Amino acid sequence: MEVNIKRVNQAVHFEASAASSPVTVHIDGSPDIGGEELGVRPMELVLMALGSCSVLDLLSILKKQRQAVVDVNIKVTGNRREAVPNIFTDIHIQFFLTGDIDEQKAQKAAELAVKKYCSVHDMLVAGGVEITYGIQLN
Repeated sequence: MEVNIKRVNQAVHFEASAASSPVTVHIDGSPDIGGEELGVRPMELVLMALGSCSVLDLLSILKKQRQAVVDVNIKVTGNRREAVPNIFTDIHIQFFLTGDIDEQKAQKAAELAVKKYCSVHDMLVAGGVEITYGIQLN
C-alpha cells in the first residue's frame, strides 16, 4: 500500500492520492501554522479513517445477516490531550442506521466491526486511545 502527498501551494495545503483510487484528498494545516482551510486536517483524517473502516465492516456484517439497511451515517468525535504531541485520548463512534434492522444484530455487528475487524481501531487502541461506540436506529 502506498500513498503520495504533494504540496499544492506555498502554504501548508497538500493533495494526497492513492494507487487504489483516482480521487485526491485535500489536506491543510490549521491557520496557526499557515493553513488556509483548503482541506481537512491530519487528525481529522484519523477520525475519518476510524469511522470509515468501522462502517465498511459494519455494513458487510449487516448484509450477511440479511438486515435491510437503507441509510447509514457516522459521527466520530475525539478528545485530544493538551500536551504536545496532541494525541487522541478517547474517541466515540456513533452509527445512525435507517432501515428494517434488528437492534440486537446491529449491536453485535457494531461490536465485531469496531473491535474485531477494524485495523484502524486496533492501531489506535495499541497507542492508548479509548474507543467507544454506539448505535442509533431510526
